[in-house]
Amino acid sequence: MISVICPVFNEEHYIKHILDHFISVKPAEKELILIDGGSTDRTTEIIREYINKYSNIVLLHNPKRYVPFALNMAITAAKGDPIIRIDAHTEYDDDYYERILEVFETTGADIAGGGYNLRYKTAFQRNVGSALSSKWGTGGSEVFDVSIKGYSDQVAYGAWRRYIFEKTGYFDESLLRNQDDEFHYRAKSAGFKIYRDPSIKLWYYPRGSLSRLFSQYFQYGDFKPLSLSKSTNGIKIRNFFPSALVLYILMSPLAVWLTGSYLFLLPVLFYSIVTLILSLKTFRNLQETPESLLIFFTLHFSYGLGFLKGFSRLFKHYVND
Repeated sequence: MISVICPVFNEEHYIKHILDHFISVKPAEKELILIDGGSTDRTTEIIREYINKYSNIVLLHNPKRYVPFALNMAITAAKGDPIIRIDAHTEYDDDYYERILEVFETTGADIAGGGYNLRYKTAFQRNVGSALSSKWGTGGSEVFDVSIKGYSDQVAYGAWRRYIFEKTGYFDESLLRNQDDEFHYRAKSAGFKIYRDPSIKLWYYPRGSLSRLFSQYFQYGDFKPLSLSKSTNGIKIRNFFPSALVLYILMSPLAVWLTGSYLFLLPVLFYSIVTLILSLKTFRNLQETPESLLIFFTLHFSYGLGFLKGFSRLFKHYVND
C-alpha cells in the first residue's frame, strides 16, 4: 500500500479534483491523508462527504496550520510505503503513482519525483511560467526543467521511502517555506539517492498576479538563509545575487547623493538593459515586454528582499546565542 499526503487550506475550489483523481487511479491499495490547516470554507465539509464513501481517505487537523507541521503529522500517521506528497493546486497524470513505484523498483532510489510542468489559465500566468523556466528568472534552478532524467538534488514535492525518516528525522518545523529543499539536501547528505524521471508528470499553475508572486518569492527568500544554514551543501551562488541587487538598488541613491556621481547607477542600468534584452528573447512579443520586465524584477527583488530579512533574523539569532 502507498500513502498519499496532502496539506490543505481553503481548497473548496480544488479539493474535489484531488479526491476524484485519487479515487480513480491505480494502484488500488492506497490511502489519502489530508491535513487541514484550519479552513474557513467548505474544504473539510467536502472531504467528509468523501470519507463517508471511501474508507481509505483520512482527515487530520493541523492547529499550527503551516506545511511542515502538516507533513510531519501525516508521515507519522501514514501506514503505507512509499509516502507520496501532493499539492491541492497541482494536477497529476493518471499514472503518476504507478510511475513513482516503477522508478523506485527500477532504480533503487530512496526519493523519487519529476519536475514542474507548467499550465496556465491566463496570459499573465504563462508569462510568469516563461520567467520561472528561464535562467535569468530563477538562476538556472533545475526544478522547472522537466527533461532531466537521473540522480538529482531536488524533485517536485517528492515521494519518499518511509525508512528515510528513521535516519534523517522529519521536516524541519522552523522552516515555514523551503522545508522540502532542506529535507532533500539533508537526505542526500545522509547518503540517500534522489531520482528525477520525466515520466512522473505533474502540472503546476504559477501565481496569477504580481502581488501573489511577490509574496511567494519573498517568503522563499525569507526562509532560504535558515535553510542554507542547516544544509550548507545546498548553497549556490545564485542564492545571493537577488539580495546583492536589492542592496545596490537601495544604496545607490545614497552613494550618488554623497559623491555627486551618477556612475553608481550604471550597474542598475546594466541590470535593466540585460533584463530588457532577455525579456525580448524569452517572450518574443513586444506587447508582453513591459509585463515581463515587471515579472523578472518582482522575482528578483522580492526574493532578494526576503533573503535579507531572513539573513538579518538568522544573524540576530546567532549573536543572541
